Amino acid sequence: MTNDGAIEVALTAPKGRLDRALADALPDLSRARVQALMSEGAITRDGAPVTNPAAKAAPGLYRLVVPAALPAEPQGEDLSLTVLFEDAHLIVIDKPAGMSAHPAPGSLSGTLVNALIHHCGDSLSGIGGVARPGIVHRLDKNTSGVMVAAKTDLAHRGLSKLFAAHDIDRLYVALTRGAPDPRRGTITTQIGRSTGDRKKMAVLRHGGREAVTHYQTEAAFGPAERPLAARIACRLETGRTHQIRVHLAHKGAPCLGDPAYGSGPPASAVKAAIAEAGLARQALHAAVLGFVHPITGETLRFETAPPPDMGRLEALLRAF
Repeated sequence: MTNDGAIEVALTAPKGRLDRALADALPDLSRARVQALMSEGAITRDGAPVTNPAAKAAPGLYRLVVPAALPAEPQGEDLSLTVLFEDAHLIVIDKPAGMSAHPAPGSLSGTLVNALIHHCGDSLSGIGGVARPGIVHRLDKNTSGVMVAAKTDLAHRGLSKLFAAHDIDRLYVALTRGAPDPRRGTITTQIGRSTGDRKKMAVLRHGGREAVTHYQTEAAFGPAERPLAARIACRLETGRTHQIRVHLAHKGAPCLGDPAYGSGPPASAVKAAIAEAGLARQALHAAVLGFVHPITGETLRFETAPPPDMGRLEALLRAF
């Protein structure tokens, strides 16, 4: 182990898949753990990131940055939850911006999981693992909106199948810098880890996973020929990490306030509106979540308005 806590291992004549070769060389790490580290951009060979666990193992010096171990079991915390629906099988909440979905380095407490453990007790589904009980899907820490969590393993499996089959109605509202061209359409790309910054996602020419977002400009603010900002409705067909944020930035209309994908400052008037509204995050809200209850068969649909920071900002933008 190096001084910074990374693990280094030299593979001289490896055979077979890379994930298996590394797991064989490092008995303390399972293949699944090696694969997870690759997906997080935490493994390099001779200084270059390696991300494909199925690639043929190549000789070289491999460096693995293994995060510090988290507490084995998150503790319940009496945190405020806005519950939209709850029965014996699942719970639907309106997640506030600033709350992480589950414990992770830098956010070991104050997460949705901590709140759900306190609220639901022993009824929370364990399929998500010790650190992520009940979690079927996620919203970014600073994205607000509707989320569903499973309270039983049967519900967890059913919801997971719905998400895997893209049989979930998910609509997001974003306030963007400028407006996309054309004003409505479908964005279909491959999304994967950025080669320039492993903490970010990016549209890739090769590799990654298919990502599909349907979008529509609901309102444009400022000059008609060149809007300063816009309100965009995005309907997800797939659910990749940071998908909407990456796709809108790819179209030249990133979410306002997005620290990772903002790609340049907005117009001075928009910047002033952001400050006056008190927006300190990406202007993205999961407004609609609809699905068929995996146990009862009931059709459920939940819709919430953007929280005050986005609401105030939109009102200011409409005055342009």
